[in-house]
Amino acid sequence: MKKKNDFPVLFGLYIILACLCGPSTLWAVDNSDCFDCHNDEDLTKESNDNILRIEITESLYVDEDKFEKSIHNLNGVTCVDCHSDIEELDWNEEVPHALYLERVHCVSCHADAGLEFKNSVHMKMRTKGITMTCYACHGYHYVQQMEGASVAERTNSICLKCHNPNQFHDWLPSGEAHFAHVECVVCHAPDVPRHIDLRLYDLLTNQFYNGSELHEKIGFDYDKIIKTIDGNKDEIIDMNEFDDLFFLLEQKNIRPILRAELVADINSIAHQIHRESAQKTCENCHASDSPYFNAVSIIMTRDDGTVDRYNIDREILESYYVSRFYLLGGTRVKLLDKIGVLIIVGGVFTACGHFIIRACTVSLRRRNRGNGK
Repeated sequence: MKKKNDFPVLFGLYIILACLCGPSTLWAVDNSDCFDCHNDEDLTKESNDNILRIEITESLYVDEDKFEKSIHNLNGVTCVDCHSDIEELDWNEEVPHALYLERVHCVSCHADAGLEFKNSVHMKMRTKGITMTCYACHGYHYVQQMEGASVAERTNSICLKCHNPNQFHDWLPSGEAHFAHVECVVCHAPDVPRHIDLRLYDLLTNQFYNGSELHEKIGFDYDKIIKTIDGNKDEIIDMNEFDDLFFLLEQKNIRPILRAELVADINSIAHQIHRESAQKTCENCHASDSPYFNAVSIIMTRDDGTVDRYNIDREILESYYVSRFYLLGGTRVKLLDKIGVLIIVGGVFTACGHFIIRACTVSLRRRNRGNGK
């Protein structure tokens, strides 16, 4: 029997693999190659400041630990995906790539956000000689996963770099409460979808519970918590199931409160900020039928910034578990409302009864006064 020759088949597969991979993949520049130099805190270059018109020393150091937690790295974006003009490194040179690289254009990937930004008030600032770029707000190499970020983390890392929240908000009642619990773009980008994030907060440490730490203390991972707490398997935690969750936490000696925050979805529309369209209609939030409270979740943030999200029944917002998030006409503690109504009704009936009794006894009181003379 003639022996079959596999060489042509193997050779053909090799050619196909080589064509698919190509030189750019086979010899691609790896992130570790970049950090061979850029993990040096003393690595700098001289450049010109276009605003101050002076020479400055610019740091080229990149913190590898911070970069690994960035949203780009978590999504598999490499250094040369952004610095695409680096095709290869020549280690025989003092600087293994071109000394001056092309400017990184974020809209190459974030086209939708770029279109929204193009029509925003920040883009219009360029007519005043102020250059607003993506990384002026978001930074360069450490762009964070914002889905699980608190209002303070979102505003401190982005908006408060330039804006003082105490300016232009004199009309806003309870300004500090709004700044603490409502993200800026909720009002300043009215078309962006919104939702309520509930986070477990430790009053002893004044910190939010980390999801990974909490899962370790409870002894359950995400899937098991859902299966254990969600008794009716509808993937929504209702009030009774929420009581079970807090009972489970108390058994593990964990006694948190819930902190609620109104935040915007991670959406390109969030970049469409216009001065004239800022939301100043209080009833949009402060109403019992406000759509802003239809999407409610409890979130737990992992060490890498990713988020475990549990859908919550809106009724939870009306419970005593939630701290400092009582919205008049919006989220209400029903028991207190009933007591308040009873007090008001009782007061009205008392006043009316008093008036009726006095009206009915006018003649009797006059007769008594006459007899007393």
